[in-house]
Amino acid sequence: MERVIHVFSTGKFERRSNTLYFETEAGEPRYLPVENVREIWIHGEVTFNKRFIEFLADREILLNIFNRYGYFVGTFYPREHYNSGYMIVKQAEHYLDTKKRLQIARAFVSGAATNMLRVLKYYAGRGKDVTKSIASIEALVDHVKSIDVEKGQTSISELMGLEGNIREQYYRAFDAIIQQPAFSYLRRTRRPPSNALNALISFLNSIVYTTVLSEIYKTHLDPRIGYLHTTNFRRFTLNLDVAEIFKPILADRTIFRVLGRKMITAKDFEVNHGGVWLSESARKQLVADFDAKLNTTVMHRPLKRAVSYRRLIRLELYKLEKHLMGEQEYTPFEAMW
Repeated sequence: MERVIHVFSTGKFERRSNTLYFETEAGEPRYLPVENVREIWIHGEVTFNKRFIEFLADREILLNIFNRYGYFVGTFYPREHYNSGYMIVKQAEHYLDTKKRLQIARAFVSGAATNMLRVLKYYAGRGKDVTKSIASIEALVDHVKSIDVEKGQTSISELMGLEGNIREQYYRAFDAIIQQPAFSYLRRTRRPPSNALNALISFLNSIVYTTVLSEIYKTHLDPRIGYLHTTNFRRFTLNLDVAEIFKPILADRTIFRVLGRKMITAKDFEVNHGGVWLSESARKQLVADFDAKLNTTVMHRPLKRAVSYRRLIRLELYKLEKHLMGEQEYTPFEAMW
């Protein structure tokens, strides 16, 4: 199993022989085995030198860095071992052709909305009053699926508007599921989040975006060319596209689980710089719970075997590669459980 190491402590990283050595600010030594390590996520104030970076590059280990509020800052990744000129050309071809781009973008919106509905119906079956949101989203999904991209019945901006409406209806159902006044939805706010629920959504969405980005690096795809999110001066867009499909079943289900079990409470938040932020202990809890979810296995019907949620993300990227090469039309992952 591929391992991900999360570092919240303050200290410094070094390479010592063929191991990773981390020394905390208090002088506590930790030797980290590198067998099967594929990613290191830095959440704390950590220092390291060039030899450490060279070691990561040699072992093809990704280094993801977050700021003190849990926002993704950037990634160091080794020289691309999988990048393909042919695949970049195919990605650009499908981006520049309006109809081809719309076809992929519509699939992302449809897959995301279907998984939102799956989450809501799960809680509806447990007595939560979310029927109004389900009906509203179903009507919007029917509209998305009925769009004929060959006839140019919509544009990317209109599709993004539909996706925004779907997500707003979805978020409005959160209060009925959570039923805790301290975590009322009110409205979606970002950078900075205005309340505790928005802080949870933003943090976990950032984790999903970074997880998808890490998986893209292990394929022939270029993360800078997306389809639903416009490719412009942003660093990455493809991970934002693919993450839309997985946020409902990974990020949102994590929110409902930790709040329902009182693993995160109102005491785990602080007000600072005009926003509401998660404490370090809360971020540790969420990361641990999220990692456990990623490693959970489910039955993959086409493959007829159990695969982890992390593997599901990689399989989604492989499907997109096949679509771009003209081997198989892309259909988004839709949760069946």
